[in-house]
Order: sequence, then structure tokens, then C-alpha cells
Amino acid sequence: MPAYIINDMEITDPHRFEEYKLLSPATVAAYGGKILARSSEVNNLEGDWHPRRLVILEFPDRSQAQAWLNSPEYAPARRLRQLSANSRMVVIDGYSPN
Repeated sequence: MPAYIINDMEITDPHRFEEYKLLSPATVAAYGGKILARSSEVNNLEGDWHPRRLVILEFPDRSQAQAWLNSPEYAPARRLRQLSANSRMVVIDGYSPN
């Protein structure tokens, strides 16, 4: 079952974050993942959640999502993200009607 990482980020160092954006996509792909959405143009529809930048990643399953996050390939990019943004990140399972 696919799993989705949702990351709500507040960019604190735009220059360093640009470096992150260059490094991250190849690491996602290396773990079977895809970037489904990433944007700073987020419109609130209900409630009091106001994300600054939202990213949605899809992985084949939860274990691949975790493997990517903790991988040596992603480690340099992850460090850049942690230095350039405050993240609130979750992983959820995809929906299967069966």
C-alpha cells in the first residue's frame, strides 16, 4: 500500500533551501518515491492550519518512506533542510477500498 509523507515547512534560509531543492529529488526517486506536490502557494479552506510550504511525497509503502528519510543518500539534503527550514512532517498510509 502506498504511503505519503506530508511536510509543512517554514523556510528560514531561502538561499540554503535552494541547495536542498537541488539535492532532494534524486534521493526520493532512489527509494521509489515521487514528488506529488510542492508549493508555497497554499490556500486555507477550513480551520486554522496555515502551512507556509507544503510538500507531498508518495512512496511504495511506509517502510520505503522511512528508509528514504533515514538514508545515507538523503542525509546531506536532510541536514540542509533542517538548517534552512522548520518542518512538521508526517507519514500516512494510502487508502484502499478493499
